[in-house]
Amino acid sequence: MELRHLRYFVAVAEELHFGRAARRLRIAQPPLSQQIRVLEDELGTALFIRSRRMVALTEAGRLLLPEARATLGQAARAAETARAAGQGERGRLVIGFVTSACYTVLPGAVRRFRERYPGVEIHLKEMIPAEQVSALARREIDVGLLRPPVEHAEVHSIPVLREPLVAALPSGHAKAGKAWLDLKVLAGEPLALFPRRHGPGLIDAISAACHTAGFVCAPTYEPNDMQSILAHVAAGLAVSIVPASLRCFHAEAIRYLPIRRPRMTIDLHLAWSASAASAAAVRFRDIVQNEMSAV
Repeated sequence: MELRHLRYFVAVAEELHFGRAARRLRIAQPPLSQQIRVLEDELGTALFIRSRRMVALTEAGRLLLPEARATLGQAARAAETARAAGQGERGRLVIGFVTSACYTVLPGAVRRFRERYPGVEIHLKEMIPAEQVSALARREIDVGLLRPPVEHAEVHSIPVLREPLVAALPSGHAKAGKAWLDLKVLAGEPLALFPRRHGPGLIDAISAACHTAGFVCAPTYEPNDMQSILAHVAAGLAVSIVPASLRCFHAEAIRYLPIRRPRMTIDLHLAWSASAASAAAVRFRDIVQNEMSAV
């Protein structure tokens, strides 16, 4: 049974006139009558009582009519769902992100996306960069906000934000009252940083800057997340170097100072699967780029 046969049947059943139904369907009357016969033959029963003066539904036709309407309605809804999903207006979007993205790109971009595409279900997953790259390649997330490098043939990325790195000192530190500092003054201080595998781009940038400043970057503490790093600083156990967007953490217990020499910055990238970028992911990518170009 084809959907067109059901459409023809419903038109005739509602008009109870083959000529009017044919005009409504914008087809000739003889092909319409022929297709109704095909449907009746397929079902093995008559759907209409025909005479020169009238057309009426048989009992089988009367019972088929609400089912045919429901089937056509469901088919139309299914087609609309597929169309909307293909245009990024329906479906599901899973976003991976690093902690600092919560304080820069992520909230505004998600808010704009929800305003424009309320039919898309959004899921947020905090993940380190390496986890995001693997999840993108396996199609477990649709887009990621991460720190480069992105070293995977199946994953593409673009920079969306460059922000300075700042020194995070306990508020009671001897240098906490300064307006800025040179990185070399942190030589010999207990240092809290990620293990390199959790953020190679960030750690490599910090290590290179420490080398330029004349000392080796050798962390005393290596917590697995940024909140724990800053907890070490707030507790007076260590100093750290973090993206400037995290200055809201422990604002009373931590003093965040610009680093004048060497000047340090870190990029945030938007990443997606090169082979399976969904329409929703493309829409989100456009919004992120627009969001940051307006900053």
